[in-house]
Amino acid sequence: MSDTTSASAAPAAPAVRFEDFGLSPDILRALSEQGYVHPTPIQAQAIPVVLQGRDVMGAAQTGTGKTAGFSLPIIQRLLAHASHSASPARHPVRALILTPTRELADQVADNVKAYSRFTPLRSTVVFGGVDMAPQTATLRAGVEIVIATPGRLLDHVQQKTVNLSQTQILVMDEADRMLDMGFLPDLQRIINLLPKQRQNLLFSATFSPEIKKLASSFQNNPVTIEVARSNATAENVTQTIYKVEEAAKADAVSFIIRQRELKQVIVFSNTKIGASRLARTLLAEGVKASAIHGDKTQSERMAALESFKQGQIEVLVATDVAARGLDIAELPCVINYDLPYNAEDYVHRIGRTGRAGASGDAISLFCDKDERLLVDIEKLIKKKFERAELAGFAPRMRAERSERGERSERGERSDRGERAERGERSDRGERSRSSRDGAAPSGRREKVDPWFLKPYEPSATETVSTKPELPKNNRPKPKVAALLGGMPKR
Repeated sequence: MSDTTSASAAPAAPAVRFEDFGLSPDILRALSEQGYVHPTPIQAQAIPVVLQGRDVMGAAQTGTGKTAGFSLPIIQRLLAHASHSASPARHPVRALILTPTRELADQVADNVKAYSRFTPLRSTVVFGGVDMAPQTATLRAGVEIVIATPGRLLDHVQQKTVNLSQTQILVMDEADRMLDMGFLPDLQRIINLLPKQRQNLLFSATFSPEIKKLASSFQNNPVTIEVARSNATAENVTQTIYKVEEAAKADAVSFIIRQRELKQVIVFSNTKIGASRLARTLLAEGVKASAIHGDKTQSERMAALESFKQGQIEVLVATDVAARGLDIAELPCVINYDLPYNAEDYVHRIGRTGRAGASGDAISLFCDKDERLLVDIEKLIKKKFERAELAGFAPRMRAERSERGERSERGERSDRGERAERGERSDRGERSRSSRDGAAPSGRREKVDPWFLKPYEPSATETVSTKPELPKNNRPKPKVAALLGGMPKR
C-alpha cells in the first residue's frame, strides 16, 4: 500500500487570496464576478497540492467548497492544452469527474462551467434519466472536462461516443459513497479504460478506514488533507432532537414549519413512499411542498429543485438521493423526518444548511424504535444529544382521529338503538295484529300449482327397451372407405 502524507489541519490565514495560487487571470476574473476572494480551508490546502500534480484524499465538512478545491487547479492545469480550434480532435477528454448522483453531477458541472467561462476549455455533464442524444452530440464535438455518473458514462463508452484514452486527471467526488454503495464494479471498469499514468483526486466529507485502504490501492502516494475532525459536523449548525411518536411525525413537521415560519426547508425521509406521502400531507395543510426521490424522472427532480431554489416551493421532501451535493444558498433549516439508517448520512444531510460559514438549524425527529440509530449518530460525531420534547406541540391528527372515532362510536350506538327500537315496535305491532286476527303471523306466500306436487307416473305410450346395451369396446366398427378404390362391392 502506498505511503500517505498528512497535510496540516490548520485553517487558512485570512490574508490568503485566490490570486496567491498563481491562477490564470481568466480564472480569477470568473471568481471575482462571483464574489470569491478568500479560499476556504479545504481550498487553501488542496489547490497548491493539486497544482503540483499530486494525488489527493481530501476530507472536509460538506459545504466547505470541495468542488472549487479540485476544479480550479484542474482548469489551471488544462489551460496548457486549451485550443480555440473547432476540431473535436483538439478537445479530447483530459479530466473525468465522477459523482454518485445526478444532482451532484449537475451542480459540479455548473461550477466548472462558471469557473472556466473565460477560457477555451469545454465541459459537459452526462447522467442517466434523460435522452442520450444531446449528450452524444456534445461528446462527439469534443470536451476536455466530463462530469458523469458511472452508469451513464459506461453507456457512452459502449456506444463509442466517448474516449478516455487521453484522460490525465480522475476525480471521485463523494468518494466514500462511490466506493461503498455498489459503484465499485463500474468504477473498476472505468479505471481500466484510463491511462496508467494519471492524477487521482478523492474528495468527500467522510472517510472510513476501509474506504481509505481501498482508495490508496490505486492512488500513488496520496496527500491526505483533513481540515476538520473526521466525520465532524459544522459548529455553526444548531442540532436539535425531538422525541415524537411515529404516527405524529407528519404533524410535528407541519408544526415546526409554522412555528418557526420557515420559508425554505429540506425534509429528509428514508423511503420514496414516505417522501411522497409527507409532501401530499403538507400540501393538504396549505404548505407548498414537493418531493424528489429515485422514482421521479430527472426532469421532474430538476424542476422541483429549481422551484425550491426560486422560492416557489417552501418545503422539499427528499430521500438521501438529495443529501449529496445540493447547494442551496443560505438554506436556514433541514429536518430529519426519519433518522438515516447510515450514521454518515446524517453528516451529509445536516450539511445542506450552514454552508459557507452561515448559521443553520438541523432538527431531527425520533421515536423509541429509533434509539439505536440515534446512538450510532452520537458515536460517529462524538456528541451526546439532549432528548427534548417539542414544546407546545399536540398531535392534532391523532386527537382529531380520536374525536372522530368517539363521534362515530356514539353515532353507531345511537343508530343501533334506533334500529332496535324500531324493530321492537314493529314486532309488537305484528303480534298485536296476529292476536286480533286469531292467526299466527306469517310471511308472504306464493301461489303453487298443484300439478307440480303430483308423484311421477309413466305415460301409457312410454316403452322400456329390452335390447341389451353392448359394451363400448364390443360395438361394431363403422365401415371406412379404402384409401384407393372406394368401398368394396357387396
